[in-house]
Amino acid sequence: MDSTSRHRRRDYGKAALAGVLAGALALGVAEVLAAIIAPSSAPVLAVGSLFIDNTPGWLKDFAISTFGTNDKLALLVGMGVTIAVFAAVAGALSLRRRLVGTVLVGLLGVVAAVAAITRASAGPLDVLPSIVGVALGIVALRLMVDRVEAGPGRSGQGADRRSFLTAAGATAALAVVTGAGGRLLAGARDVAATRATLQLAAAATTAPAPPPGVMVAVDGMPSWQTSNADFYRIDTALRVPRINPDEWTLRVHGMVEEEVEITFDELLAEDLVEQWITLTCVSNEVGGDLVGNTVWRGFPIKTLLERARPTGGADMVLSRSDDGFSAGTPLGALTDDRGAMLAIAMDGEPLPLEHGFPVRMVVPGLYGYVSATKWVTEMEVTTYADSTAYWTDRGWNAKGPILTQSRIDVPGSFAKLDPGPVTIAGTAWAQQRGIDLVEVQVDDAEWAPAELAAEVNIDTWRQWSFPWEATSGNHTIRVRATDSTGQTQTEEQARPIPGGATGWHNVLVQVA
Repeated sequence: MDSTSRHRRRDYGKAALAGVLAGALALGVAEVLAAIIAPSSAPVLAVGSLFIDNTPGWLKDFAISTFGTNDKLALLVGMGVTIAVFAAVAGALSLRRRLVGTVLVGLLGVVAAVAAITRASAGPLDVLPSIVGVALGIVALRLMVDRVEAGPGRSGQGADRRSFLTAAGATAALAVVTGAGGRLLAGARDVAATRATLQLAAAATTAPAPPPGVMVAVDGMPSWQTSNADFYRIDTALRVPRINPDEWTLRVHGMVEEEVEITFDELLAEDLVEQWITLTCVSNEVGGDLVGNTVWRGFPIKTLLERARPTGGADMVLSRSDDGFSAGTPLGALTDDRGAMLAIAMDGEPLPLEHGFPVRMVVPGLYGYVSATKWVTEMEVTTYADSTAYWTDRGWNAKGPILTQSRIDVPGSFAKLDPGPVTIAGTAWAQQRGIDLVEVQVDDAEWAPAELAAEVNIDTWRQWSFPWEATSGNHTIRVRATDSTGQTQTEEQARPIPGGATGWHNVLVQVA
């Protein structure tokens, strides 16, 4: 390789680095402005949210099955890599074709601005973070590229290597300062400290203590009550909304005789109730762990709707979240005696921020995508004929009743066991119906009933155990559950979309 070629490669490398640093500066400046204007207008958040909003059901299903509750982290990492590569290419192109590089960087700003302004809660100023950030990024890119050393035989505009390094270092420092400053400004509006000092109102009706025997005594079994830290989180919020309870209100409107609005303090002053409820995500695969059980405290939605007095013909409530998500819940599920609530607490403490603080919906018997709206701010009484919701627009069933399911928790798939007595154990659920029977099959043997642990109520999961005399060889263990209506879960395998996964969970084990 001759000297000219080496210089050319170094120059393109520097220009690519300039593009990455300019992109980082653009994002940092945008973060600062977004913290002042609206957190949801930050480019990465706006574009990521737009991607999530337009994700087809099969891709959402794939992302959750592949990454689980880390799906948003995977999206952010992927976006970061994509932006860095795009910015590097724009920088390299700017070395010979300034206009092309500038247009490419500007295109990023346009995409981010469009994503920000088209969000459900967007305001006219939400385009500013992306536009201003990219404009300054373009200026920084041109200043750095101008300082890339010319190399032999070229008409160089640039100065020497020191000049480029100085410009690149200054850009990097500004990117770090603005990025950190944006996070600090956002933190100044954070409500974590408010949540930590919040005094919850006591429940007028408390949940009964779980009776002895709700857990089976088998090593490796999950706890009957899921801790807040371990509770699954699946939602569309790329960045968790920060809502000050003093500013929160819920509006009930639509097909009602009287609109109702309630504040957080008014909610706390109501007669609150507690209830053990197992929540399940519709994206949960057979045998999956997107299910959790805890005690919830809140205000009955039935009581709130009684004040609004829905008019004849209404059959659905369209709830909306602060982040723009919506869910369509059958009106009957919110007005019957199942205990649907506006929850303010889980496991005796205020809702964690990522689980909907300050208020979310909890409705027994329905998958979360049609019922468990977090950060809820609006409930519109309407009809299925007139309104659709976030995930139903994307091909999922409209009403989302939870299917009867069971799984094997112990032993795990591909476990290596010793011959002799082995206890197989797991969990089953059928909210609003309850579990009456769990059966286990080993290889081609007859189905045999398992021993059921104690039941708290029909809306919580139920653990089970089954004694097995393990013999040498490879074995397949299957499980199926029957609910109180006599319905046994089907063997037919189906993916989660459009109404929940079906099939019998099975594990393969090897006995020495």
